[in-house]
Amino acid sequence: MEYTAAQSGFRQQHNMRLRNSSMDGSDGSQLFDDTSATGPGAQGVYRNQQAGPQAAGGLPGQSLLSDPMSNLAMAYGSSLASQGREMVDKNLDRFIPISKLKYYFAVDTVYVGKKLGILVFPYMHENWEVSYQQDIPVAPRFDVNAPDLYIPTMGFITYILVAGLALGTQNRFSPELLGVQASSALVWLIMEVLAVLLSLYLVTVNTDLTTIDLLAFSGYKYVGMILGVVAGLLFGKLAYYLSLLWCCAAIFVFMIRTLRLKLLSEAAAEGKLVRGARNQLRMYLTMSIAAAQPVFMYWLTYHLVR
Repeated sequence: MEYTAAQSGFRQQHNMRLRNSSMDGSDGSQLFDDTSATGPGAQGVYRNQQAGPQAAGGLPGQSLLSDPMSNLAMAYGSSLASQGREMVDKNLDRFIPISKLKYYFAVDTVYVGKKLGILVFPYMHENWEVSYQQDIPVAPRFDVNAPDLYIPTMGFITYILVAGLALGTQNRFSPELLGVQASSALVWLIMEVLAVLLSLYLVTVNTDLTTIDLLAFSGYKYVGMILGVVAGLLFGKLAYYLSLLWCCAAIFVFMIRTLRLKLLSEAAAEGKLVRGARNQLRMYLTMSIAAAQPVFMYWLTYHLVR
């Protein structure tokens, strides 16, 4: 009996193992696909299904770039853009000489310090001639006598700031009043340059002075104006008058010694004395331009110090 029970138990375990193995085989066939029987065609279908619409249609930009009409349109647009850029550069250089403006702003710290010293103390400067290299004036940073636009531009901006400070100390500051101060100073500067150009045309002076040169020389007076207003704000009205008087005399001497080499260049080149009606007109014009600087300096600053 015990042997029979053992045999029956052994048979039951054997049958359960067979059942488990059959069940595992059926489950494995469901979890893993049998790809051993599939050929290359079936694999290609499978890859196409995995790639989806991107493999069928490709990238969206590839069809656009491969189109010859789109390439032609892009080339035509780039050529139009280059032509438009060249046209703008030519017209801009005609009205605003960018290359010349670069020359007038070619300064450094040493030049600015020396130039400011000459503007305040011109009596100690001896050589006033502008240096040339192959008939072209050297850059301002290499010649302290060359005109520049950096000091006049910064002087104008600083003058407006100092004017706003002076109006604020007098409880008269307002954006409208500061705008009027800036616009009036700019209008007077433009009128001065136009008057000098008209005078040179009427006197028929052959000179190498350009409009930018006249703008630079006329803008140097802002240095003296700033010193006068700052002295008045710090030490009172008497200090304003004394400092402005010194700066007016300095700018007068500076303009005389600078412009006489430009307006009287023909007579100086020939080594002749300034004689004749034509040379006298040039001398009077030089003195008039120099004398106008102190007038503008006082006109634009006297109401800022009280």
